[in-house]
Formats: sequence, C-alpha cells, structure tokens
Amino acid sequence: MPVAKSEFERLPPCDFYTPAELLETDQMYTVYEIARLLQGLEPDAELEPETEVILLDWAIPWVVVNADDLVVAEPRRDDEPGFYGLKDEF
Repeated sequence: MPVAKSEFERLPPCDFYTPAELLETDQMYTVYEIARLLQGLEPDAELEPETEVILLDWAIPWVVVNADDLVVAEPRRDDEPGFYGLKDEF
C-alpha cells in the first residue's frame, strides 16, 4: 500500500555511487561485497542472512545498470561467486 510522503522526516535524493566512486581500480569484488559497499560498510562486514538478501536487492540492479563500466571474472571454484571490477579506463 502506498504511503504519504508526509509520513517521512527526510526524503533525500535517490543517488547511487558510480563504479569509480565505489570500487578500487585494482580489485575485484563479489556482488555480496558490492552490496556492503553500497551501504557504506566494509566488504567483509558480518551481516545477518536476512539483511544480506535485502542488500542484494540493491546491488544486483546496480551491477546491471553499471555493466558498461565493469568487467566480470568467472568463479575460480564451484563454491565461489563471480567477481566484478572496474574497466581499465577508470
């Protein structure tokens, strides 16, 4: 059900980091680490599984929207996720 804007104290702009602002040029990140970084957390911050799922809801679209600025690396092992990093021109 929609909620009236007046019910919220603050309504800041919906502004996301660019890949160059978020990621180090010489590092590759999992989508889980990107999810943490988008929230201002350290990439290895401990999270409850329920919280991590919610953060992934933000991170996955961010990766898709910014795909032109990213490179991807396949998992090195079957039990590992893929990795994302900045294209070299950054």
